[in-house]
Amino acid sequence: MRRRPTRAAVTVAVLSAGLLTTSCAPPAKQATGEAAKSATATSAQAFGGLDKLVAAAKAEGQLNVIALPPDWANYGEIITAFKAKYGITVNSAQPDGSSQDEINAANQLKGQSKAPDVFDLGQAVASANTAMFAPYKVATFDQVPAALKDPNGTWVNDYGGYMSIGFDTSKVPTPTTVKDLLGPAFKGKVALNGDPTQAGAAFAGVVMAALGNGGSADDISKGVDFFAQLKKAGNFLPVDPTPATIQSGQTPVVIDWDYLNVGQGTKLKGTLDWKTVVPQNAVVGGYYVQAINKDAPHPAAARLWEEFLYSDEGQNLWLKGGARPVRQDAMQQAGTLDKAAFAALPPVSGSPVFLTQAQSDKAKEYLTANWRGAIG
Repeated sequence: MRRRPTRAAVTVAVLSAGLLTTSCAPPAKQATGEAAKSATATSAQAFGGLDKLVAAAKAEGQLNVIALPPDWANYGEIITAFKAKYGITVNSAQPDGSSQDEINAANQLKGQSKAPDVFDLGQAVASANTAMFAPYKVATFDQVPAALKDPNGTWVNDYGGYMSIGFDTSKVPTPTTVKDLLGPAFKGKVALNGDPTQAGAAFAGVVMAALGNGGSADDISKGVDFFAQLKKAGNFLPVDPTPATIQSGQTPVVIDWDYLNVGQGTKLKGTLDWKTVVPQNAVVGGYYVQAINKDAPHPAAARLWEEFLYSDEGQNLWLKGGARPVRQDAMQQAGTLDKAAFAALPPVSGSPVFLTQAQSDKAKEYLTANWRGAIG
C-alpha cells in the first residue's frame, strides 16, 4: 500500500535513481566497541542510560530516515526539532517513497552508510518484514497499549487516525454521514485519495463507505457498491487529490485520513475554509509502525530517534500535525497531552473499527476482483 498514492508514477524512478547515486557510497564501518553495543541495545537502560545513548548518537552524528514527507503527520517539524535538540544531521531520503520502498532500500543498501536507520511503515508491510527489525523498548514503552506493539519491542505503533471527509465549506454543505455524499450538492466533487487496490488511504476509504452503508470489516462489498452509486450519480471525481487540486477547487471534497485532511485545513487557513469530519458510525482507524533497521549504519542515533518520537515532545508534535499519537490516553491521564492540538481534532461518533490482518487480506482480494468492474 502506497503512503501517498499521487506520487506512484515517480516512486520507481526515484528509487532507481537513488540506488544509482548511492551504490558507490562507502560501506558502513564494521561495528566494534560502542557501535556494536549500540546495535544490540534493547533499551536505553541496557545501553547504560539515556545520557550515554545521547553521547553515542552524537558521536555517530547522522540519522538516515526514509519516506517521511514533511507535510505528513508533521514530520517536517519533528525532524527539525530532533536536529535542534541533539545536533544530529538527519538525512531524509525519498520523502515521497512508499512503505515497500523503505524495505527495498534497506535490502539494496545493506552494509552501506546510506541505508535507512529506521522505518515508518504501514502495518501490512511491517508484518511481512519483522525479521529486518531490531527489538528496542523506549522509556515509555509500557504506556503503549499492548495491542499496539510487539511485546519485545520489535515493532511499535506510533501514530494513527481515522478515515474522514475533508471539504471546502464554500462549495458543499457539511456531510455527517457517508451517504450524504450521494446528494446533488456533491455532483462532480468527491475525490478518493488514490486507487484502493494500491493505496492505503483509498483502501480504508472503501472500508469506511462499507461501514456507512451497513457493511462490515468482514464484508466490504457495500463499500464498492457505494462508490459505484457515487459514480452513477456523477458525484465521484476520478482525480488523485493533492494540495494544489484542493487549493484550486478541483477536488473540493476529499476522502482521506483525518490527520491529512486536518493538515490541509491548517495550511490553507486564510485561503479557504477547509473542514474535516469523521462520518458517524463509519469510523475506520489505522496506525503506522515504527521499527529500527537491524542493520542500521547509525544504531545509536536510530534508538535515540525512537526515544524522541515516543517522548511527550515527539508525541505532541504528531498531535500538532493532526495525527493521534499512540500514547494519547496515558498522556491525557498524566496531563502532558497538548490540549489545544487535541481539541482541534475532528470529533468521533461511534466505535472505531481496526481491521485484522485476515480482514484486510480478504478485503484486498475483494477489491482486486471487483473494483475495476464497479468503477472502470
